Amino acid sequence: MDYRQNKRMPGRLTLLIYRRGLLVATGMLRNISRSGLFISTNCEDLDLNQQLEIEFRLHDPDAPQLQRVSAVLVHKNSRGLGVEFDGRNEANTPEVRSLLRWVKETNHLIPRRPYFRSAVM
Repeated sequence: MDYRQNKRMPGRLTLLIYRRGLLVATGMLRNISRSGLFISTNCEDLDLNQQLEIEFRLHDPDAPQLQRVSAVLVHKNSRGLGVEFDGRNEANTPEVRSLLRWVKETNHLIPRRPYFRSAVM
C-alpha cells in the first residue's frame, strides 16, 4: 500500500545532480510529485539526508535555459534516488511549478510500459 501524500506523475527528463556546488551525477527523471521526484541513476556516492541541487533544462521556449531546485536525498536503491524538495516552500518555487507543468503537458508522450517488481525470496 502506498501512503504518499502527493500523486506521482511519470516524466522523462535528463537531470544533473550537484552536491555542494559540484556535479556528482547525471540521471533521468522517472516520476515527480509536488513534494519530490525519483531519479534513475547509478550514482552510489550519496548518503541519505544529504543536501543536493537538481538542475534541469526544460524543452520549452518560455522557460529559462537552466533551472535548479534544492532537494534532500530521502531514499536510494539500485534503481536510483528519491529526493524531497527542500524546505516547506520549495514546492512553490517557480522552478518546481514550471517542472510540474512541463511534466503534465508532456507525460502523454511517454510510452506506457507495464511495471513489474521482481519478487525477492
